[in-house]
Amino acid sequence: MKWQKALLTTLQRHQGKKIALAVDTSTNEVNTELIDNIISLFAQLNPETQLVQSDFKIRDVSSIDKAKVTYYKHGKSSYTEVLEWGETENIDILFYITDVTGYFYEDLKVEYDVMWLVPNDFVPKVPFGKTLKIA
Repeated sequence: MKWQKALLTTLQRHQGKKIALAVDTSTNEVNTELIDNIISLFAQLNPETQLVQSDFKIRDVSSIDKAKVTYYKHGKSSYTEVLEWGETENIDILFYITDVTGYFYEDLKVEYDVMWLVPNDFVPKVPFGKTLKIA
């Protein structure tokens, strides 16, 4: 329950801010029930949250209460487009559910908070932001 409390605390701390939740859809070898539960938590605590589905490109941006996540099997992911989208949309904090094995442009400047939600036992080093193991 440690990660659940940390996630809940972070969400409560950002109450009233512009929040987005991104889901890496590049593989279907993930705990979809866990991801669905996290999406439900965001929908309950902050219904204005935007859900971004992305692999090597953004596949869908929708209201968190209306989206159905579609996963792919190719394993290719890039974070650049989502991170640039967050900048354009003036997001205050982006939560990103991913294994952090994708690509992003090295010189990318991110001026908002990012929390990487990693659904694996292995948590790679992230270039910026904070990580939270949700496995």
